[in-house]
Amino acid sequence: MKWVEVQIKTTTEAEELVTNIMYDLGVTGLAIEDPNDILAFQQSEENWDFIDPELIKQDYEGVIIKAYFPEDNNLLDKIELVRDNIERIPYDITGKSLGEVTLKEVYEKDWAEAWKKYYKPIRIGEKIVIKPTWEDYEKKESEIIIELDPGMAFGTGTHETTMMCIEALEGYVRKGQVVLDIGCGSGILSIVAAKLGAEKVIGVDLDEMCIKVCNENIRLNGVQDSVEVRGGNLFNVISEKADIIVSNIIAEVIIDIIDQIENYLLEGGIFIASGIIVEKVDMVEKKLSENGFKVLEIKYMDEWALIVSTLK
Repeated sequence: MKWVEVQIKTTTEAEELVTNIMYDLGVTGLAIEDPNDILAFQQSEENWDFIDPELIKQDYEGVIIKAYFPEDNNLLDKIELVRDNIERIPYDITGKSLGEVTLKEVYEKDWAEAWKKYYKPIRIGEKIVIKPTWEDYEKKESEIIIELDPGMAFGTGTHETTMMCIEALEGYVRKGQVVLDIGCGSGILSIVAAKLGAEKVIGVDLDEMCIKVCNENIRLNGVQDSVEVRGGNLFNVISEKADIIVSNIIAEVIIDIIDQIENYLLEGGIFIASGIIVEKVDMVEKKLSENGFKVLEIKYMDEWALIVSTLK
């Protein structure tokens, strides 16, 4: 299958605005390359060896944001909308645009090969190890191995928000529970929940490619008896109530769904929300409070935050 990679060269200051625009235009996932992230990895004693040297040679000093669109009848319209919002509309008094838009054809096979260059096994929390299917890894005692091939989906375990969600699931999931994963992407959080002992996990995603990849990863990890993936928008395809709801999306979407959470959460249930930039934590906290939630903990990793809450 052929896809078009829409690449936006922008600045660190404009990164949030560009990502919000892209999500508003219907993009379900973005790949973000930021030299500051690479620098942080280089300076980290724990993670420095997970970065391929080629990534450090990035010529562009700003942020590169990549979105992927399937080749279909609406492709040209989508690209024009991106150009209108990013290149053609000035966002400050100087008349400067948000960035530069370039296009590149990408085949599904090429995408998978690109990941293999630098995606290595990584341990998260106390015992979760995310292992790419093509990598060898010697399992240590008590470790839980998650085999993953992201394909054309988003969610590898290396992003801060995903890491925090995995750590939270490790702390809250108990055997026999029901877990909802809203916006499941590659299925990584659903699989983690199942491997931690959840009896039933339901993942939901709007993107057909995510659903395909998610199902493949579920089979790969042997959790198809406990994990089900449904195609749909947020809670539209859910009728069950859960012990835990996890959603790693963006702050704006989380704020929108908080009004609905009570209808899908069992008494004493836990809501794990991430994908929240630090500046928007107060907004999410306020919305949770207005809807009768008690915040149990807030965790931060770089510019991102995770909030764990429960109904009072």
